[in-house]
Amino acid sequence: MAQAAELDRYRQAAPQLYELLRDKIVSLQYLPGASLSRVQMSAEFRVSQTPVREALLRLAEDRLVDVFPQAATKVSLIDVRHAEETHFLRRAIELEIVRDLSLHPDPLLLGRLRAVLQRQAELRDGQSYGEFADADQQFHCLMYEAAGKLGLWKLVRSRSGHIDRLRNLHLPAAGKIARIVGDHTAILEAMERGEPEAAQQHLRTHLSGTLEYVGKIRADHPQYFAIA
Repeated sequence: MAQAAELDRYRQAAPQLYELLRDKIVSLQYLPGASLSRVQMSAEFRVSQTPVREALLRLAEDRLVDVFPQAATKVSLIDVRHAEETHFLRRAIELEIVRDLSLHPDPLLLGRLRAVLQRQAELRDGQSYGEFADADQQFHCLMYEAAGKLGLWKLVRSRSGHIDRLRNLHLPAAGKIARIVGDHTAILEAMERGEPEAAQQHLRTHLSGTLEYVGKIRADHPQYFAIA
């Protein structure tokens, strides 16, 4: 569990707990199927059980935990169908976003994306998977922000826990990080050239990179998956 010092006592506890717990679930620090103790979390974070319960309810809405009243709370198993639905939603939104941004290239946005891409390249040969995944998310979030669609980013993020866990299981695979960097480079360069169709095609390839390997990921980690 995270330590109590991670909480800012000048801010509401429940939203902070939600973000902390969500990050630990998505990053696989809390593995699918793991039990979460409300009493233990209350003691460790030095808060009452009320904000803990509120955070867990939000996570349940995101389908990242399963709450069994008067019994237990467990990190949800990965639901491949839910991941596929989220992929469909995200692809539909981002294809339109990258098209609009490519039609009117913004030098400021392109510079910010280039900086994130440089950070990813620096992390490419290390084992900092969490930092790399954060940079990956930042790359996409910047495009939503530039398009004035941050509300849609929040919607996609609220549904992305299952597919993000799939990606994080896949991230250590040989060549995966290099492929992500290559995909982002191709998307950015197409946007810089003002080529919306090329940017869309590179984005479509990029977003499908994990689901292509879901069978192998599932075979390698069967205990983390819900029964289809």
